[in-house]
Amino acid sequence: MLAAFVRDAAATGAIFGFFASVWFGWAQEAPPRRLRPYLIAGSVLSVAAIVAGVTLMIIHWNDGTVFDDTTGPQFGVVVAFEVVLAGLGAAVLARRQPDVVPAWVALIVGLHLFPVAVILEYPFLHVPAALVTLVALGSVHVARQRGIATSAVTGLGSGAVLLLSAAYSLATVPSFG
Repeated sequence: MLAAFVRDAAATGAIFGFFASVWFGWAQEAPPRRLRPYLIAGSVLSVAAIVAGVTLMIIHWNDGTVFDDTTGPQFGVVVAFEVVLAGLGAAVLARRQPDVVPAWVALIVGLHLFPVAVILEYPFLHVPAALVTLVALGSVHVARQRGIATSAVTGLGSGAVLLLSAAYSLATVPSFG
């Protein structure tokens, strides 16, 4: 379940921290008042994960990476496909059902992590892939059932999954010393 390279685990922690902060931020669009402290705490912890991940990545910069002439372009294609698919879907949904846009984006994010896990030789990434996908699939129903914004449900769920995944990745990196 570990990353093939320490530097990649640190980078994953930083990247997941960044995207966790994005999801916690999106959740703050129109959350119930009772969720605000959790969303703010998630945002602050996400920034801490970014700082820790970048710091550890710099420390372990020369320890190697899975990225090479093959994996780099493969990763780029998967991410480009994700961005285009998420953007096109969001544009269509914004006109017809704007409340489901966050769930759509989360679905694409979750699904894109499956091939990324293989490309990066990091089996653990299948866990957040599955969990973010499940958040996306359930968030519209939960939001409508509880009468709250889909962005609050999707953002809290996706943010929490990515923050915990960042923490796992960072915990696998040798200490600062």
